[in-house]
Amino acid sequence: MVARLVGGTVIGLVGPFPLTYSLAMATTVHGIESFKELVGTHLGYSEWHLVDQAQVNLFADATGDHQWIHVDPEAAKSGPFGGPIAHGYLTLALAPVLLGEVLHVDGISMGVNYGCNKVRFPAPVMVGSKLRVGAAVAEVEDVTGGVQVTLDLTLETEGAAKPSCVAQVVYRYYA
Repeated sequence: MVARLVGGTVIGLVGPFPLTYSLAMATTVHGIESFKELVGTHLGYSEWHLVDQAQVNLFADATGDHQWIHVDPEAAKSGPFGGPIAHGYLTLALAPVLLGEVLHVDGISMGVNYGCNKVRFPAPVMVGSKLRVGAAVAEVEDVTGGVQVTLDLTLETEGAAKPSCVAQVVYRYYA
C-alpha cells in the first residue's frame, strides 16, 4: 500500500479505492520494546469500511477466482447467501489496511507480515456491507534485530451476529 501522512491523517489506497484514517484513533507504539507492555491489551477497532462489488471484482481479477457467488450479482441472488459475497481472502487481505487505523508503529526500520497461525471465516461478508477490524496483542517474542508480534484479529460485518473472519496474524518489527 502506498500511503502518505497529511497533518496526522494517513491517505492511502486499497486498489484504486481511497482509504483515509486518522492516527489519532490508533494506538501508537514507539519502538520495538514498547510492544511488550501491550501483551493482553485490546487495541480497539477500525472505522467501518464499505466492501463493494468493484473491489470484489478487482480481487477476483487479481486471484483468478471468478466464482459466481462473488462476481455475478444476479446469479448470487438465488444462491445460498441471497446475494454476492466477498472472497474470504479479500476479507483477510483487508486486515492490514484496516489495522492501520488501530495500530501505528514508529521508531522502527521496517515491519513485515510474517504470516498467520490460524484463520477462519465464520460468516460471509455480503457485497455492499461494511467491515471493521478489532485487534489485541496476544504475544511478543524477541527475534534477531527485533520483535515478533502476534495479534488476534476479528473482522466484523456491521449488523452481523458472527464475525466474518477471525485470524491470528504475525508481524515482525525491526529496530
